Amino acid sequence: MTGEPPSGDIVLQTVGLGKRYGQRWAVRGLNLTVRRGEVFGFLGPNGAGKSTTIRMILSLVRPSRGSVELFGSPLLHRRKEVLSRVGGLVERADFYLYLSARRNLKLIADLRGGLQPDAVDEVLETVGLASRAEDKVKSYSHGMKQRLGLAAALLGSPELVVLDEPTTGLDPQGIKEVRDLITRLARERQMTVFLSSHLLAEIEQLATTMAIINNGTLVVEGAVAELLGAGTGIVRLSVSPLEGALDVLRRLPFVQEAVKEKAYIRLQLPRERIAEVNAALVGAGIAVEALVPQRSLEDYFLSLTEGTTEIR
Repeated sequence: MTGEPPSGDIVLQTVGLGKRYGQRWAVRGLNLTVRRGEVFGFLGPNGAGKSTTIRMILSLVRPSRGSVELFGSPLLHRRKEVLSRVGGLVERADFYLYLSARRNLKLIADLRGGLQPDAVDEVLETVGLASRAEDKVKSYSHGMKQRLGLAAALLGSPELVVLDEPTTGLDPQGIKEVRDLITRLARERQMTVFLSSHLLAEIEQLATTMAIINNGTLVVEGAVAELLGAGTGIVRLSVSPLEGALDVLRRLPFVQEAVKEKAYIRLQLPRERIAEVNAALVGAGIAVEALVPQRSLEDYFLSLTEGTTEIR
C-alpha cells in the first residue's frame, strides 16, 4: 500500500447515486468520496454494480437517481468542462487495429482538442510503448493494448484517472507493469486514481482508501490501513510449549478459535484483545517468541460480502 490517504479536497463525490434497469437496481443510494492524491480502490463481487457506477461517473450511463460531482461541480450540468480533467479506461481498450499506436492516440487527441503537440509522445513514453509507436495495433499483445489504453486515458494530463479492471487478461508480468505505472502516476504526478479491480492483492498493495459495494449498495468505505486493522482478526503465535499455550488460549472467553498449525498457533479473536492474550500467556509461564496479527484484504472482503442477498 502507498500509505495513509491525504486529507486533500474532494475530487469525486457521488450522492445517493442509483441506476435501475426495469425493476432491478444495479446501483442504489451510493455515496462515495474520493480526495485529491488518493489511490481509491473500488471493490465488489461480480455483478455488484462496479462497472455501472464507473459508467455513471464517466457519463456513459445516465443515473436513475442521485448525482455525480467532479471537482465540486455537478456532472450533469458541467459535463464537458469537468470531464476534460478526467481520463478513463473501462475494462478493455478498443483501437483501430490497422493504424499505428501513434495514429490512434493522435485521433483521440484531436477529438479532445487543445492538447500540446508532444502529448502523444509523452504518454507513449510513460507507458513504455515509445519504441513501438509506429507499429500497427493489430501486432500488439493484449498487455500492450491495455498499456495503450492507459496511454489514451493519460492524454491531457488528467487530474483524475478512472480505471475499470485495467489488468484484465494480463499475465503476471503485465499486471506488474500496470501496477508499477499506477504507483508512478500517484507518487510522481500526484494524480488521483479511481481503481476498480477484482484482484484483491492489487488493491491491498496500491490503494490508500477503498470502498466495497455489494448488490449495488455501499458496504464500507475508509482508509485501507484502518479498515484492515479493525474488528476480528487472525494472529499467528510462535510460543513454547505449544500445548500449554493452547490450554491457556482455549480458556480465554474472547478467543474464537485456537488451532495448532505445524510450529505455530493460529488464533482468531477481536484485535483489541491481542495485548490480553500476550499477558495471559506470559502470566502462565509460556514463552512468547512472536505474535503477528494477520488480516488480508481477502479475509476482510469475504467477511463483508459472503452470504448477502440481492436487493430489489
